[in-house]
Amino acid sequence: MQELMTYPRNVSLKNLETKTLGKNYIYYDEIDSTQKEMWRRIERNEIKNGTLIRAEKQSSGIGTHGRTWYTNEKNIAFSFYMELNCDINKIDGITIQIATIIVDIVEEMLGIKLNIKPPNDLYVKDKKIGGILTQTRVNGSVVKFLVVGIGINNSQINFECEIENIATSLKKEFGIEIDIDRFLAEFCNRIEAEILKRIGG
Repeated sequence: MQELMTYPRNVSLKNLETKTLGKNYIYYDEIDSTQKEMWRRIERNEIKNGTLIRAEKQSSGIGTHGRTWYTNEKNIAFSFYMELNCDINKIDGITIQIATIIVDIVEEMLGIKLNIKPPNDLYVKDKKIGGILTQTRVNGSVVKFLVVGIGINNSQINFECEIENIATSLKKEFGIEIDIDRFLAEFCNRIEAEILKRIGG
């Protein structure tokens, strides 16, 4: 069965200070998975360095251990692509660094402290609020590029029965939501700077 995919739109982020990350920003109202779409574009050789894909809704997002990550409206679901061509050791611990950047931005914007469950989960109290999926293409010891998918439950109140006791959102816990475009711009600024520092770009 063909997954629903709305027509993509190129949009722009305010306050973006990157060299490439987020400059090619593709938005879908609904898609199967931003991570899957990123890989489809890579395989078709239709990808630009720094591409960011975000969706308002995902029908079969990719979580850890092959689980589905559901995304409802106004939650945060995006993937980004960066070309590295560096020794694999230079990106050691990058997933934890991404999680730390997210925690710092949320705390600065909302005054809320999220917890990191290594290596790739974000929690509030004992409930999961977000996750990070880091994938690479490696040739020998050289990482050619990085594809990272990130999901954060922003405004969702009701969850599927199988996860309602273990998942939560910013709005459900604290009664507030994060400005998604502002978050994305700040995230791109910080993670690109971190990656370029690592690879000497």
